Amino acid sequence: MDHDLADFAIELAMAARQETLREQPGGHNAQDKSDGGQYDPVTDADRAAETVIRDMISRKFPHHGISGEEFAETLGQGSIRWSIDPIDGTRSYICGLPTWTTLIAMLDGIDPVLGLIDAPCLDEIYVGGEDGAVLIRGNDRRAISTSGCKRLAEARFSTTDPYLFGSANSRLQRVLDAIRVARFGHDAYAYARLAAGSIDLVIESGLKPHDYYALIPVVRAADGHFGDWHGGEDFASGNVIAAASRELYEAAVELLAK
Repeated sequence: MDHDLADFAIELAMAARQETLREQPGGHNAQDKSDGGQYDPVTDADRAAETVIRDMISRKFPHHGISGEEFAETLGQGSIRWSIDPIDGTRSYICGLPTWTTLIAMLDGIDPVLGLIDAPCLDEIYVGGEDGAVLIRGNDRRAISTSGCKRLAEARFSTTDPYLFGSANSRLQRVLDAIRVARFGHDAYAYARLAAGSIDLVIESGLKPHDYYALIPVVRAADGHFGDWHGGEDFASGNVIAAASRELYEAAVELLAK
């Protein structure tokens, strides 16, 4: 990975922490931005963190594009674009739970080439690029990789919320019947732990680009596999699978297709 760009992404994450950690956990006033649909919370900290990240990128790389969850896209003058999700897991954030994250990705065209998952409450930063994936805790920095798990029967599985699968709930149940253990509610942090080897399989439905762009480089750099529900890389529907190995990914695809 380009270490200068990775270091800059870490600087962005640390600056965002100054906004997201400003209030006490659970003490956040959230507004519903769903316009009457499924509850979709946003806080002042979401907007403040994204503003800080955007300002830093614009100063350092004025020709780069920027897209984020909370504000309109800033068009760039070349192929490089940044993607920002200032708080992934806002429901956890407003409940005072510690596994919400900040997601930052750099894309070249449509390809995410650098990804960062920051878990501020846990002081954990996961970075992935072409030279591998690392976990940073304070002054400790170490390379990480997936568990390499190949069999559903041995897999530790996670998804954010089984209720989000809607009409595909029967497919999810087949997965739950096949795996060893399941944990819910961790949003992007589950992908970070997959990259670090303690989760083996994550399947989600209905993600937006800012939800998954940062995840792809981190999972793939840690020798994991990231694809869609059909064995390809069409993420337009937001239906994604991250797996500790290609074999486990293919087993999940086969199970979902039944």
